[in-house]
Amino acid sequence: MTGRSRAGAAALAAAAVHVPSMWGVFQFDDYNVIVNEGFAATMGSGVRPLLKASYALNWSLSHGPAGFHAFNIAVHALNAALVYALGAELCRRWKAGEDAALAAALLFALHPAQTEAVTYICGRSSSLMASFYLGAALLYMRAAPGLAAAALFVLSLLVKESAITLPAALILLDGRLAWRRQAPVWLAAGAGLLVMLASARYRDLLGYGFTQRGFLDNVLTQVNGVWYLLARLTTLRGYNIDPGLPELSAWTPALAAQTAGLAALLAFGAWSLRRRPALGFGILWFFLQLAPTNSFVPRLDPANDRQLYLACWGPFLALAATVRARSALAVLLVLFAGASVSRQLDYRSEVRLWEASVREAPDNARARNNLGLAYQEAGRREDARAQYRAALRLKPDYTRAGVNLRLLEWEAPARPGTAAPGPAPR
Repeated sequence: MTGRSRAGAAALAAAAVHVPSMWGVFQFDDYNVIVNEGFAATMGSGVRPLLKASYALNWSLSHGPAGFHAFNIAVHALNAALVYALGAELCRRWKAGEDAALAAALLFALHPAQTEAVTYICGRSSSLMASFYLGAALLYMRAAPGLAAAALFVLSLLVKESAITLPAALILLDGRLAWRRQAPVWLAAGAGLLVMLASARYRDLLGYGFTQRGFLDNVLTQVNGVWYLLARLTTLRGYNIDPGLPELSAWTPALAAQTAGLAALLAFGAWSLRRRPALGFGILWFFLQLAPTNSFVPRLDPANDRQLYLACWGPFLALAATVRARSALAVLLVLFAGASVSRQLDYRSEVRLWEASVREAPDNARARNNLGLAYQEAGRREDARAQYRAALRLKPDYTRAGVNLRLLEWEAPARPGTAAPGPAPR
């Protein structure tokens, strides 16, 4: 197979496996950001303007979810081709063969953790950012003018600020700091940071995070978050749109073991970089891509499955470059595809998605409240009441669940021509 045919095969596999996403409905933040046209009200805030422009374009063409899903699938297919092309550049250097790059691209394309970035419409922030990010990295690896890579890097920052890791990623890809070639990207990163710091909206978001969790508490919480993501990467189960991970504030033996394990893995990656470059690259790429979201800056939600979107490619490339048993990789691909389709089917209704969420995290009050909303909108009043009450048992001061329960209690049985008061927002 030629390089183009391998890239095409990776893109086709990514698109084909995600066909069930086309039947997904709007979910969770899709309502605030898209259905209620929140992007229109916040376009002037300076936060993720290119992402919001993509929502506005979709919305102008059709108000239904199908167009949004088709866009997301196309972006994921493009990314599968891009990771193949980038992996081929590295595999030639490692003398691993381009088939390894294709295997890694297929693993990336089919892994069920990618569902949240593809099937969940608002997950587009991760996949669309990755398109510009990977494009910039590929231009750099192919010795294109530095300004071209810097331009794509700026576009990736306009989609999602976690793209700020690209300058460090270029050092990892190149195996060295090549200042003259990398300078345009580093300068763009500096300019991007200054713009973000100058933005009142970004400062408010950053400040709010630090009011929710102190430095040490955040580090402990994020250690647990990274372990959660590692489990999602390796076990093919437990995917959850709202995992509701706890905020931790004290050391425990389990948390100490997790911290030691992550430190050892990171050290092993650095040690392997010269001795076993594919393995070292894969480990360090994983940690680098998680650094903006799972290190020192507090986030309202410690971890979400879509944070694995770009991070998972590094371990997959290391695996494909070091494991010669292609039959084993083929079995993995079949397992990934089956698990991906199964997870996509959860997005076909709000009830189904939030039932899956509550099964995985029964102590998450927000998931209980959202399942109650889904039941209420489906006309299942008693089931909704049970979920609101469960949410309040878990979190007695949870205002939204309390409001929703009161509205449900006040709501008279529906009669023709009458409108009942709606539930509180998610």
